[in-house]
Amino acid sequence: MPGCLLIGNIMKIKTQALLKTTVVAALFAGALCWSAAAGEATQNWDANCAACHGKDGKGQTKIGQKLGIKDLTDAKVQASFTDAEAAKDIKEGITADGRKKMKAFGDKFSDDEVKALVAYVRGLKQ
Repeated sequence: MPGCLLIGNIMKIKTQALLKTTVVAALFAGALCWSAAAGEATQNWDANCAACHGKDGKGQTKIGQKLGIKDLTDAKVQASFTDAEAAKDIKEGITADGRKKMKAFGDKFSDDEVKALVAYVRGLKQ
């Protein structure tokens, strides 16, 4: 009987170690995916958004000033729109007073890329 208890304890220890290893591996894989998505969002922002919104999101570029782009680092501006509204604007663009203020990127970005850009914009808030 004591041998059975010893084998049972060894099995329990091995199972716990395997579980810990699995959890750590899953967390690491998730972090890598998040990091890749964040990097891709930064690249998409720099290539497609920064010319008007500015690299810092303040909209203080020549085009941004001409179009009256809002400062995306401002907490009040951030509170003025939902994530769904931001995603819609990225996908469909923005037209105001019959003028195109922002072109649509729905044909360029996947839904995941749009979500990553919305998260990037939220991260600009100061």
